[in-house]
Amino acid sequence: MLFDPENDIVKLCAHGMALEGEGKSEEASGVFMKAWNEATNDVEKFTAAHYVARHQHSVADKLIWDKKALEIALNIEDEQIQSMFPSLYLNIAKCYEDLNDYELAGENYQSAILYSNQQPDTGYNHMIKGGILNGIKRLDTYKTNFKDEESNT
Repeated sequence: MLFDPENDIVKLCAHGMALEGEGKSEEASGVFMKAWNEATNDVEKFTAAHYVARHQHSVADKLIWDKKALEIALNIEDEQIQSMFPSLYLNIAKCYEDLNDYELAGENYQSAILYSNQQPDTGYNHMIKGGILNGIKRLDTYKTNFKDEESNT
Protein backbone atom coordinates (compact mmCIF):
# COMPACT_ATOMS: atom_id res chain seq x y z
CA MET A 1 0.00 0.00 0.00
CA LEU A 2 1.52 3.27 -1.18
CA PHE A 3 -0.12 5.50 1.45
CA ASP A 4 0.89 3.65 4.60
CA PRO A 5 -1.26 4.82 7.53
CA GLU A 6 1.74 4.18 9.81
CA ASN A 7 3.97 6.55 7.83
CA ASP A 8 4.86 9.66 9.85
CA ILE A 9 4.05 12.06 6.98
CA VAL A 10 0.70 10.39 6.34
CA LYS A 11 -0.02 10.65 10.07
CA LEU A 12 0.84 14.36 10.04
CA CYS A 13 -1.44 14.95 7.05
CA ALA A 14 -4.25 12.98 8.72
CA HIS A 15 -3.78 15.14 11.83
CA GLY A 16 -3.90 18.25 9.64
CA MET A 17 -7.15 17.05 8.06
CA ALA A 18 -8.61 16.50 11.53
CA LEU A 19 -7.65 20.06 12.44
CA GLU A 20 -9.36 21.26 9.24
CA GLY A 21 -12.47 19.41 10.30
CA GLU A 22 -12.37 21.24 13.62
CA GLY A 23 -12.15 24.58 11.81
CA LYS A 24 -8.51 25.11 12.81
CA SER A 25 -7.24 26.05 9.38
CA GLU A 26 -4.09 27.89 10.47
CA GLU A 27 -3.02 25.00 12.71
CA ALA A 28 -3.72 22.56 9.88
CA SER A 29 -1.62 24.66 7.53
CA GLY A 30 1.29 24.51 9.98
CA VAL A 31 0.99 20.73 10.28
CA PHE A 32 0.98 20.32 6.48
CA MET A 33 4.06 22.53 6.17
CA LYS A 34 5.76 20.46 8.87
CA ALA A 35 4.92 17.35 6.81
CA TRP A 36 6.51 19.00 3.76
CA ASN A 37 9.65 19.91 5.71
CA GLU A 38 9.98 16.39 7.12
CA ALA A 39 9.18 14.46 3.92
CA THR A 40 12.08 12.26 2.81
CA ASN A 41 10.86 10.68 -0.44
CA ASP A 42 8.70 11.56 -3.44
CA VAL A 43 5.53 9.92 -2.13
CA GLU A 44 5.80 11.83 1.15
CA LYS A 45 6.68 15.07 -0.65
CA PHE A 46 3.76 14.65 -3.06
CA THR A 47 1.34 13.98 -0.21
CA ALA A 48 2.50 16.97 1.79
CA ALA A 49 2.61 19.34 -1.22
CA HIS A 50 -0.96 18.39 -2.12
CA TYR A 51 -2.16 19.43 1.33
CA VAL A 52 0.05 22.52 1.57
CA ALA A 53 -1.52 23.72 -1.71
CA ARG A 54 -4.98 23.65 -0.15
CA HIS A 55 -3.95 26.14 2.51
CA GLN A 56 -2.44 28.90 0.45
CA HIS A 57 -3.88 32.39 0.83
CA SER A 58 -3.48 33.38 -2.81
CA VAL A 59 -4.29 31.62 -6.06
CA ALA A 60 -0.75 32.25 -7.29
CA ASP A 61 0.73 30.50 -4.25
CA LYS A 62 -1.78 27.64 -4.55
CA LEU A 63 -0.73 27.22 -8.18
CA ILE A 64 2.94 26.97 -7.16
CA TRP A 65 2.16 24.17 -4.70
CA ASP A 66 -0.27 22.37 -7.03
CA LYS A 67 2.36 22.40 -9.78
CA LYS A 68 4.96 21.16 -7.29
CA ALA A 69 2.67 18.28 -6.29
CA LEU A 70 2.09 17.37 -9.96
CA GLU A 71 5.78 17.59 -10.81
CA ILE A 72 6.61 15.18 -8.00
CA ALA A 73 3.69 12.87 -8.89
CA LEU A 74 4.85 12.63 -12.50
CA ASN A 75 8.10 11.10 -11.23
CA ILE A 76 6.34 8.36 -9.25
CA GLU A 77 5.49 5.25 -11.21
CA ASP A 78 2.51 3.96 -9.29
CA GLU A 79 -1.13 3.51 -10.32
CA GLN A 80 -2.40 4.98 -7.05
CA ILE A 81 -0.52 8.23 -7.69
CA GLN A 82 -1.37 8.24 -11.40
CA SER A 83 -5.06 7.97 -10.51
CA MET A 84 -4.70 11.43 -8.95
CA PHE A 85 -3.52 13.10 -12.17
CA PRO A 86 -7.02 14.24 -13.22
CA SER A 87 -7.53 15.98 -9.88
CA LEU A 88 -4.06 17.55 -9.96
CA TYR A 89 -4.54 18.90 -13.48
CA LEU A 90 -8.03 20.11 -12.52
CA ASN A 91 -6.60 22.05 -9.55
CA ILE A 92 -3.93 23.63 -11.75
CA ALA A 93 -6.43 24.48 -14.49
CA LYS A 94 -8.75 26.18 -11.99
CA CYS A 95 -5.85 28.24 -10.64
CA TYR A 96 -4.96 29.41 -14.15
CA GLU A 97 -8.63 30.15 -14.81
CA ASP A 98 -8.84 32.21 -11.62
CA LEU A 99 -5.70 34.06 -12.73
CA ASN A 100 -7.38 34.78 -16.11
CA ASP A 101 -4.81 32.73 -18.03
CA TYR A 102 -7.41 30.95 -20.11
CA GLU A 103 -4.92 29.39 -22.50
CA LEU A 104 -3.02 27.55 -19.77
CA ALA A 105 -6.30 26.78 -18.01
CA GLY A 106 -7.56 25.13 -21.19
CA GLU A 107 -4.36 23.12 -21.65
CA ASN A 108 -4.61 21.79 -18.11
CA TYR A 109 -8.33 21.03 -18.38
CA GLN A 110 -7.50 19.04 -21.53
CA SER A 111 -4.77 17.10 -19.69
CA ALA A 112 -7.22 16.48 -16.84
CA ILE A 113 -9.89 15.11 -19.18
CA LEU A 114 -7.37 12.86 -20.96
CA TYR A 115 -6.25 11.32 -17.67
CA SER A 116 -9.81 11.10 -16.33
CA ASN A 117 -10.84 8.99 -19.32
CA GLN A 118 -8.29 6.40 -18.17
CA GLN A 119 -9.78 6.10 -14.68
CA PRO A 120 -12.32 3.55 -13.41
CA ASP A 121 -16.00 4.43 -13.19
CA THR A 122 -16.31 5.52 -9.54
CA GLY A 123 -18.22 8.27 -7.74
CA TYR A 124 -15.00 10.14 -7.02
CA ASN A 125 -13.95 10.04 -10.67
CA HIS A 126 -17.42 11.22 -11.73
CA MET A 127 -17.06 14.19 -9.38
CA ILE A 128 -13.60 15.07 -10.76
CA LYS A 129 -14.75 14.67 -14.35
CA GLY A 130 -17.75 16.90 -13.60
CA GLY A 131 -15.38 19.58 -12.31
CA ILE A 132 -13.25 19.28 -15.42
CA LEU A 133 -16.24 19.50 -17.76
CA ASN A 134 -17.61 22.50 -15.85
CA GLY A 135 -14.24 24.22 -16.20
CA ILE A 136 -14.14 23.56 -19.93
CA LYS A 137 -17.69 24.90 -20.22
CA ARG A 138 -16.73 28.08 -18.33
CA LEU A 139 -13.79 28.60 -20.67
CA ASP A 140 -16.02 28.09 -23.70
CA THR A 141 -18.45 30.67 -22.30
CA TYR A 142 -15.58 33.09 -21.70
CA LYS A 143 -14.30 32.60 -25.26
CA THR A 144 -17.78 33.15 -26.69
CA ASN A 145 -18.31 36.30 -24.61
CA PHE A 146 -14.85 37.58 -25.49
CA LYS A 147 -15.52 37.11 -29.24
CA ASP A 148 -18.87 38.87 -28.86
CA GLU A 149 -17.19 41.83 -27.14
CA GLU A 150 -14.54 42.02 -29.87
CA SER A 151 -17.14 42.02 -32.64
CA ASN A 152 -19.06 44.85 -30.90
CA THR A 153 -16.02 47.17 -30.87
